[in-house]
Amino acid sequence: MEQILIVEDEPKIADLLQKYLQNANYRTHWLNSGLGVGEWVRQTSPNLILLDLMLPGKDGLEVCKEIRQFSLIPIIILTAKVEEIDRLLGLELGADDYICKPFSPREVVARVKAVLRRGQVMSADISGAAMTSNPTPVLLALDRDRLVVRAGQQEITLTLVEFELLATLKQQPGRIFGRDQLMNKVYSDNRIVSDRTIDSHIKKLRKKLSEILPNQELIHSVYSVGYKFEV
Repeated sequence: MEQILIVEDEPKIADLLQKYLQNANYRTHWLNSGLGVGEWVRQTSPNLILLDLMLPGKDGLEVCKEIRQFSLIPIIILTAKVEEIDRLLGLELGADDYICKPFSPREVVARVKAVLRRGQVMSADISGAAMTSNPTPVLLALDRDRLVVRAGQQEITLTLVEFELLATLKQQPGRIFGRDQLMNKVYSDNRIVSDRTIDSHIKKLRKKLSEILPNQELIHSVYSVGYKFEV
């Protein structure tokens, strides 16, 4: 039975989530503070984390950052800060999804199922690749403050445009982004740039990533459409 960790400081919300998740045949554990979450996750390794943003002791963003230093466990952010959704989606933190408060408990259960199912598909893809070429999946951590990407003990520094491209693609693995979509994400001032500009940035980004992940291609070209991030 899969285990869901609920990190939420409001007892009524936590109790409601636990009841619905348990009815859906999940085991649950509740923590009401951001302090100690990382250590609990290290010791227990739940299958998914529902993480509130506003927590006593340590806020949800810091908790998410801490966990992403050592684990790829799926994280769904619970937030009332709708205006910060782009950031909360994990451009630099690595959250897998978000749910805005107030929410329906049924919606939470549906999102949990969807994220876990997506993780199972990705795990199967990685396992299948390992049987044929034996790559070692590596946690890719993005540090927006320093424009640095880390894989294990190695790190590289990117330009702002390269970082935004990687963050956008990594945010939704498997999704194909057209060049126009990427240009709109990267150039928020609506400047006019050609498709070749995006291609050039992607080429440089791939070269830099190959320095820390020489045996893995993460950014894939989709002919006549654009690019996608996929292990």
